[in-house]
Amino acid sequence: MRSYPEEFFIRKEKVKKLREIGIEPYPYKFNVSHHSMEIKENFDKLEGKDVRIAGRIITRRIFGKLNFAHIRDEQGDIQIVTQRGVTKVAGLSREEDGSKFFKKFVDTGDILGVTGEVFKTKTGEISVLAKEIQILSKALLPLPEKWHGLQDKELRYRERYVDLIVNPDSRVVFRTRVKIINFIRNFLNSKGFLEMETPVLQPIYGGAMAKPFETYSNVLGTKLYLRISNELYLKRLLVGGFEKVYEFSKDFRNEGIDRLHYPEFTLLEAYAAYWDYNDMLNMTEELLSSLALEIKGSYEIEFQGEKISFKPPFKRIDYVESLSDHLGFNPLDADEDKLRNAAKLHEVDKYDKLPRHKLMDKLFDKLIGDHIKDPAFVINHPVEISPLAKKHRQIPGVTERFELFILGMEIANAFSELNDPIDQRERFEKQVELRKLGDAEIPAEIDEDFLKALEVGMPPAGGIGYGIDRIVMLLTNQPSIRDVILFPQLRPKKE
Repeated sequence: MRSYPEEFFIRKEKVKKLREIGIEPYPYKFNVSHHSMEIKENFDKLEGKDVRIAGRIITRRIFGKLNFAHIRDEQGDIQIVTQRGVTKVAGLSREEDGSKFFKKFVDTGDILGVTGEVFKTKTGEISVLAKEIQILSKALLPLPEKWHGLQDKELRYRERYVDLIVNPDSRVVFRTRVKIINFIRNFLNSKGFLEMETPVLQPIYGGAMAKPFETYSNVLGTKLYLRISNELYLKRLLVGGFEKVYEFSKDFRNEGIDRLHYPEFTLLEAYAAYWDYNDMLNMTEELLSSLALEIKGSYEIEFQGEKISFKPPFKRIDYVESLSDHLGFNPLDADEDKLRNAAKLHEVDKYDKLPRHKLMDKLFDKLIGDHIKDPAFVINHPVEISPLAKKHRQIPGVTERFELFILGMEIANAFSELNDPIDQRERFEKQVELRKLGDAEIPAEIDEDFLKALEVGMPPAGGIGYGIDRIVMLLTNQPSIRDVILFPQLRPKKE
């Protein structure tokens, strides 16, 4: 049972009294004509004219005949003034003093509708002189103390609705997130891509290596998984004849939470028939450099005190060559013991429990990936860590794949897509063997339907996945992925 502050019961009693005098504290509708920023930006045209605004009372100051308050709407704050003899109350007799009513019944946190005249105070603040006020929602709980706001990180995640009310910067982050997604969507549409929708519930999970969330369909009588990726279904669309497709997908991985990882995240995947990874690389460079200009007005951005540049061209780093330089030997030629000893030497976490392919990737991250600052394409990954990428047309042992790193974060992952069904089956079979050796992130079974689709014939294609949450983090200067997810899950709160 939740405990309530004393203020809750005081406000609850006000609700009762409002209804006794004929005021419904939760009415159905209010016709808004203007918003705060619109009034401020068009003051010269609106001065002396009536407007209808609505928003939440953030501050209130009582001065006898005059009451001052600030209303916060979606665009920002604007001052309202109630005055004895001028302000009336919607639903009450015209003789009722709206200024007195405001003092008695209106609290910070209430949502108020105001009809009034735009003017400027003696101090020069653009305001609205209220001719009529109407309570649109009586808040029973007070807002956080106004001078400190909502600072506790966990509370901000848990009660995001309050965070959005009292921390304007938080609203800016999520407005920018929408702007980023819309820009990317328009960019892809302009390139001839079609936005598609693929299943969230899948009978076999795939397209990545991760632990899934499991559920069960009573109607179908089968186990289902929340998708860890939408890759294999988008490729089925290429088989079906669509040439350029993409999807903003909510994906789910039943794994840990840290600054860069969260079990529910937004992934954008895009595929283009007759392209290869070079085409995807060029498109990514164009997309992200133009996105930085759109959002920040410059190629140069600052993230947590670090300045980085999105000015093209981005740097290219060869995976095997760079790792060989750091290790002193070619990792493709090394056996598992040699890689394990290197991992131990370089203090890779849990090196003694990692299989060969993960030892290699962890070493790369530790020695190279974590130290990349400006945007850089890491290209040509080993075959054994790239089960869905085509083998390089010239270099043995590696694939046509790239990952985009920025400030040590993987932002994008792209391939020349593997469309040889025989090669794909062999790689799936090798993955199954690795699972038997203890790698629980590898799917337990081979996706035969996907292989059948490849056997029908998939055109050569380039494909890419973008971590949308990480892109938003970078362009809004937020330190954690949970700062750019509206309602992150937390451990249940103990009352």
